[in-house]
Amino acid sequence: MNMYDDATKMTKEAMDNSLKSFAALTKGFQQMAAETTDFTKRSYEHQASFFESLMQAKTFDKTLELQTEYAKSAYQDFVAQATKMGEIYSDTAKEAYKPLEATASSAVATSKDVAEKTVKKAEATAEKASNSAKTN
Repeated sequence: MNMYDDATKMTKEAMDNSLKSFAALTKGFQQMAAETTDFTKRSYEHQASFFESLMQAKTFDKTLELQTEYAKSAYQDFVAQATKMGEIYSDTAKEAYKPLEATASSAVATSKDVAEKTVKKAEATAEKASNSAKTN
């Protein structure tokens, strides 16, 4: 292959891998949105249920007990959701990086090949020039 073919191949691979990366990001963002929507819905239902129970409480002690239970469960739900979202963010970043890593590896390999070919051509030209100078 010549230098132009190598550049064309690298550009095509880079574009294909960029599109794969964007697809992984899109999928991750959709997963994040769906997870956030589900959490919001569960949280709202939990709040509504708590409020219903609170309105039915007959004593201050029962109200305090319900509030404590709600605060504890809401905190646990939030921590679980934050952990889950962190995992989704991490997985999305890893998946989006994989194609770009392939592009970088390919570019390094192609650059090495081009450099080696260039050095060989330069050495051959220098040797020809040296032999030509000796015969004159």
